[in-house]
Amino acid sequence: MYNEQQLDNPVWFSLSNKESRFNGGNEKVKYFQHDVAPFLAAQLWDAVDHKMMQETLPEDRKFYVLKPGQIQLPEGFDVHYTTPIYQMVCHRFQPYLLDNIVVTPLENKNVPAMIDLAWRTKPGPYLERTIEFGPYISIQENGLIASMAGERMHLEGMTEISAVCTEPAYLGRGYASHLMSLLCDQIIERGETPFLHVRADNERAIKSYERLGFSIRTEVFFAIIQRSPSS
Repeated sequence: MYNEQQLDNPVWFSLSNKESRFNGGNEKVKYFQHDVAPFLAAQLWDAVDHKMMQETLPEDRKFYVLKPGQIQLPEGFDVHYTTPIYQMVCHRFQPYLLDNIVVTPLENKNVPAMIDLAWRTKPGPYLERTIEFGPYISIQENGLIASMAGERMHLEGMTEISAVCTEPAYLGRGYASHLMSLLCDQIIERGETPFLHVRADNERAIKSYERLGFSIRTEVFFAIIQRSPSS
């Protein structure tokens, strides 16, 4: 059984526990190493955390904030982008599996192609070492990745599904739903609950996730921020 409190600050709880090896920050302000993921988290987002962010975050790096509920950003930071995102949780898993489909695990040699597909289809950030969250799986056509999905943040009793994307030429075939069904099945088999994040305007993806048994838990504040250049 998961502790729902973790979902209110998933980046923090991920970096405080199962992904602590990726923490490039400290005990008050945590963020993933630059080639793993761009996400940043504070424990409370209070004045103490704001001061720590102002004093310690590098100026040459953009950070992604991903947290349910509106938060107050510290002074001295530029907001480059923001958009509404939904957090969805799978409580009533309904698998969607295709017949005669070969699923191929993705490895380090596949990373350039994975980054390229994610860059073009924009399911969310995918960097050189994102694969280390793992596992990531794919359906391939003619030696190329037609669709992929994998596990990203791991919390106590919960695992995030991420990088769900399909080459545009292969949309509508159910490839992503097939891959997500396999991932959900193995997550649930471990006694955990799958969750994910999706842009609020991505109606196609939301409907697909709902068919698999996901439901919207809450809206998430998302922003890309960066420390303003020193005067």
